[in-house]
Amino acid sequence: MMRYNLGGYYCFWFLSFLILSACGQEHKETTKPNIIFIMSDDHTTQSIGVYGSRLAELNPTPTIDKLASEGVVFDNCYVTNSICTPSRAAILTGQHSQANGVLDLEGDLEIAEQYLPQEMKNLGYQTAIVGKWHLKNEPASFDFYQVLKSQGTYFDPLFRVQGDKPWPNNTIQTTGHSSDVITDATLDWLKSKRDKDKPFFLMHHYKAPHDDFENAPRYEEYLADTFIPEPESLYEMGNHGSEAVRGKNDSLTRIIGSSVSERNLIRTQANNIYPDSSISRAYGNAEDIVAEDLEAWQYDAESKANASKVYQDYLKKYLRCVKGVDDNLARLFAYLEEEGLMENTIIVYTGDQGFMLGEHDYIDKRWMYDESMRMPFIVKYPKSIEAGTRSDAMINNTDFAPTLIEMAGGKTPDYMQGRSFKTILETGDEPADWPQSTYYRYWMHLAHRHQNPAHFGIRTKTQKLIFYYGRYWVDTDDPNAEWNKASWGNDFTRHTPVAWEFYDLKDDPKEMNNRYSDPAYAEEIADLKSQLLTLRGELNEGDENYPHIQKVIDEHWND
Repeated sequence: MMRYNLGGYYCFWFLSFLILSACGQEHKETTKPNIIFIMSDDHTTQSIGVYGSRLAELNPTPTIDKLASEGVVFDNCYVTNSICTPSRAAILTGQHSQANGVLDLEGDLEIAEQYLPQEMKNLGYQTAIVGKWHLKNEPASFDFYQVLKSQGTYFDPLFRVQGDKPWPNNTIQTTGHSSDVITDATLDWLKSKRDKDKPFFLMHHYKAPHDDFENAPRYEEYLADTFIPEPESLYEMGNHGSEAVRGKNDSLTRIIGSSVSERNLIRTQANNIYPDSSISRAYGNAEDIVAEDLEAWQYDAESKANASKVYQDYLKKYLRCVKGVDDNLARLFAYLEEEGLMENTIIVYTGDQGFMLGEHDYIDKRWMYDESMRMPFIVKYPKSIEAGTRSDAMINNTDFAPTLIEMAGGKTPDYMQGRSFKTILETGDEPADWPQSTYYRYWMHLAHRHQNPAHFGIRTKTQKLIFYYGRYWVDTDDPNAEWNKASWGNDFTRHTPVAWEFYDLKDDPKEMNNRYSDPAYAEEIADLKSQLLTLRGELNEGDENYPHIQKVIDEHWND
């Protein structure tokens, strides 16, 4: 009997132990994940190994590639407006540019509209942002911030922080390269400033590899003796583009789109990376240039050799900045591993948009062409995301906030236009009603000497339709009109030709053949136009407030 009672006693405690262990396991499994949202400036997919571009053989991003192997890679992630400030506003609000009011580089995001950190705090998160902010107003919706002044400098950056003085007067001066210093600041926050009783939401934003591509000195010999593969379209235009970007008889090729080569008379990459070189020259004054009097750009042996030299130096500077980001991420991830934080932390890696690395002889971003429009997007979360997976689901940067909110246990707010792709992350499958296209609009026009005309369009998984409407967002023909000359028409106050472009991306992924005038695609183009109208209506992205633009759209919709 005693044995039986003793056995029952042990059975009771054994069962109790199992129950308590199960409860503890349940508690562990329902603990909210930490979230680190890592974003580099202008880090395009072509320079990330896992995306398999011509640069992949250089192994430019081993740390990011390892992260990708441990999580999921999205192949169809796109920006809605390929320029720094609007993209960041879209990420923080889950809204397109007209809805959040940030159309251009002069836009600012009101504190009341800094929705993502607000929603995270409502879910019990401690929030922080370190690095590039670029949205003018104080990032006061975060519990902690240490952000660069405007674009920030590559060396010895000044940061704006919380303090006794009104924003933006509380600053700290640092020494070193920005990628190192930003990582140091994030590690310091993780080690000594975060509340370890709360989950954290951290936005970790690098300045690199934004131009003018100033790498840390330790990378000066990286790739020094390596030939960087060049895009064929650097030297061959083919049937790429339209009259909107090339002009009649290619008369605008000397003006539209800042270039690697000496093609553009207003801005070339040589001026950016070695302004005192014999290849570079003083910027042209666009107001004095009459496009109709210009001959179309043609390479000769000397100009092709010059373009190759500029490209090689340009890409090496860019990739050295990328190397600095990748190495610093290795430092950050090592700390997470050492502290046992990796298992319960969602890690996102992205760029704020793509970037042209010489494709079509273009530099910078702004374009709806894929190298500019496509964003890298990689997510690791061991608890619910299968390692080594890829998705071709169409997502854009307005979807980031809804997804992170739902991953944190919340629901997508009604005011957000983006959709959560949490189920795609966790299952790899697209819901039956998932969007098969994404909308794009670049609002600025011929600004900042990059000379990109305003345009909008739609991209599906296999096709792209672009409409260049060639007008300012206010009527500059009106002498009483006021407009933002910092971002609009500050180079030369003229309209540009209106034109359509259509690319069959299945057969022409490098967008070398504009098929808009091909009768074989007439039905597909008509369908894309219908989809485009629907998207503009659903997203409140129409031009009711800009009648001079709407007039152009109406007049040329059926061209």
